[in-house]
Amino acid sequence: MSKKLKIGLFGFGVVGQGLHDIIRGQDLNLEIVKIAIKNPEKKRSLDAHLFTTNHDEILDNSEINTIVELIDDAEVAYNIVKRALISGKNVVSANKKMIATHLAELVELQEKHNSSLLYEGAVCGSIPIIRNLEEYYDNELLHGISGIFNGSSNYILSKIFNENLEYGVALKQAQDLGFAESNPILDVGGYDPKFKLAIATAHAYGLFIDPNKILNIGIQNLSEHDIKYAREKNFKIKLVPTARKISTKQIVTYVLPKFVKSDDFLFNVENEYNGVTVQAAFADKQFFFGKGAGGHPTGAAVLSDIAALRYDYRYEYKKYHQHNGLVHTDNVNIEVYLRYTHEYTLDKLQVDNIIERFSRNDYKYIIGNVSLKSLLANRDLLEQKDIFIAHTGRYTYTDQQVLKISEEEVLFN
Repeated sequence: MSKKLKIGLFGFGVVGQGLHDIIRGQDLNLEIVKIAIKNPEKKRSLDAHLFTTNHDEILDNSEINTIVELIDDAEVAYNIVKRALISGKNVVSANKKMIATHLAELVELQEKHNSSLLYEGAVCGSIPIIRNLEEYYDNELLHGISGIFNGSSNYILSKIFNENLEYGVALKQAQDLGFAESNPILDVGGYDPKFKLAIATAHAYGLFIDPNKILNIGIQNLSEHDIKYAREKNFKIKLVPTARKISTKQIVTYVLPKFVKSDDFLFNVENEYNGVTVQAAFADKQFFFGKGAGGHPTGAAVLSDIAALRYDYRYEYKKYHQHNGLVHTDNVNIEVYLRYTHEYTLDKLQVDNIIERFSRNDYKYIIGNVSLKSLLANRDLLEQKDIFIAHTGRYTYTDQQVLKISEEEVLFN
């Protein structure tokens, strides 16, 4: 039998209202007791007695057994979630930055205080990727997980490649539709998908990775030259977070624009939709597709977590507890397209094995190899407006690494 959930809701923005829309009128054996908001002057569609600006009124209420946290501020969200877990309340959150930054501590708090934190809505909106990594792939050897994790940047790229819109026009449309923030760098700069990738990697490989150690390069420097090059090669450009095994014990992670071919699942993932590709040793390649932005899609994922708490569901972090010996590394070379202005850029990034080069007064690019370690060390350089970098999808390894890679992984490459 499911237990009655008495919910304290933090945040009544796009996702909070979307969640309420979905819950309204359904018999789900739950009740929203109180909603914490920031602005008491804003007109609301619900009775005023439901709202409060005092967090203690919810967190200290013994009647409330479940906290649903749907606010933007990662630090405030962390304090709310930490207090709730310590007090034995179960929590549902969609704050990917907060979860990615504090995941190891939050897992420890759950175990210590016998509480549960669920966060399906924090990664790829309506796509149930976390639950699948936890349950379906719990004993699978995963070669890689990658995809489109950010609906805002994908919407912009779709408008550019499908409707020939300029970057600025496409960005404005995304903002008007609520897909991108007024300061969109979290989306287009690859920070949002980086946080989501860190969370997914914890469930895919059992590694709690500091997001600061994951390379994120975005699409904000995309130019007409880069778009033209991709079109001439029959590629689309997508912003793709990736976690993959490069040896039996090594995992690399990064977020980079990528040239995507027409036979790739991600080629036809458009607008605010997300797509996740999982490459497994035994199940082979599988693809998940769904809306990654918007109040109702994300609200549906949040409701799925709430419903699971009625039956005392919790993540077991099985691969973390397996102590599988996997380590996070930046010791891999990847092949990239690099548009640049100054020749010293190539020297600083230590680009080698250049297989294609073009140069004229207004446009220079190379196709060559660069180490992930070098890209991480030169993040500031890569953010300069005259530089754009995209992964071609190819990797190179040292002889020692190749010897360590299993036959299945070689085939995957």
